[in-house]
Amino acid sequence: MTKEWKTRTQLVHEGSRRSQYGEMAEAIFLTQGFAYDSAEAAEARFIEAGEDEFIYARYGNPTVRMFEERIAAIEGTEDAFATASGMAAVSGALTSMLKAGDHVVSSRALFGSCLYVLEEVLTRFGVRVTFVDGADLAAWEAACVPDTKAVFFESMSNPTLELVDIEAVSAIAHKVGAIVVVDNVFATPIFSRAVAQGADVVVYSTTKHVDGQGRALGGVICGTKAFIRKVVEPYMKHTGGSMSPFTAWIMLNGMATLDLRCRAMAEAAARVAAVLEGDARLERVIYPGLYSHPQADLAARQMGSGGTMLAFDIKGGKAAAFRFMNALEIIKISNNLGDAKTIATHPYTTTHQRLPEAQKVALGITPGLIRLSVGLEDPEDLIADLQAGLAAV
Repeated sequence: MTKEWKTRTQLVHEGSRRSQYGEMAEAIFLTQGFAYDSAEAAEARFIEAGEDEFIYARYGNPTVRMFEERIAAIEGTEDAFATASGMAAVSGALTSMLKAGDHVVSSRALFGSCLYVLEEVLTRFGVRVTFVDGADLAAWEAACVPDTKAVFFESMSNPTLELVDIEAVSAIAHKVGAIVVVDNVFATPIFSRAVAQGADVVVYSTTKHVDGQGRALGGVICGTKAFIRKVVEPYMKHTGGSMSPFTAWIMLNGMATLDLRCRAMAEAAARVAAVLEGDARLERVIYPGLYSHPQADLAARQMGSGGTMLAFDIKGGKAAAFRFMNALEIIKISNNLGDAKTIATHPYTTTHQRLPEAQKVALGITPGLIRLSVGLEDPEDLIADLQAGLAAV
């Protein structure tokens, strides 16, 4: 990693590899295999591949390696492993290090698929999982015991934007020797300081802000070289969750504008949240950049921004929320986020639909809740569209 480069420079240049043709754009190496000069060379590579030597695309590829080195550089980790999706990153990071009898402590407020991995998949294979209120440090302290192998949490929860104090929880986990795994997708790699704040492993769905244009699924696991190459890589290359070269090329192109996009989106989200706050048609507006957010100080300290996401609860429940969404023109109804296009999601009936009613209530996922991923449109146009939607309520 070129430590003296600033983030925007790293996002354009870090990890670049050029062929003998000296191409300016990152090349797509659309090959699953690699030829060797001799049988002896093949044998040597299978014993130990060099820094820039490849065996099979499931193990590694030059285009994928460019992406891994670039995102590791901006995240501040020694290495990274690119995966086929964000959920491949979450499940790969956890499953690769855990075995029957291990104990995991996790925040309760999670994306539905993350809950499935923890509640259904890991427990099926004998891993013990304890869920806690992510904002309650005393609960973390009580749950983390000497045999706790890992802790897992979303630094900002989906969809209610509850923050977990990375520094404080990491200190608690490290006292018992646990590995801290943070899903940092809402924070984005631009506003993330998770590693500096104590996280050992950081995962992203690069489908979101990194691509930023809704084109491809992808994910990444960032951590130490020892964790990535000795723990994650053997598991991922044998179970087939690696990123494709074409997807890596898309992600590399997305990274060139990542800083510019995330900052513009966060500025727009702050503007939208400020306008919506206090609207009589809303029960509440949730945005970590608002002073009204109970963790506004933590958001400022941990991210330096309120982020690109907000949520609000429409009075009148599901029927009112649906009338609102159906009246939108610019803002699209979808379940993705981090896109250049602003997206409205109704978590109660989509992303968190499978949760029992009691769990939805506990997490604050109400029938009137709308999750808004703010894109790159003009904020004033977004505000006008939101006002038109609210008028339909």
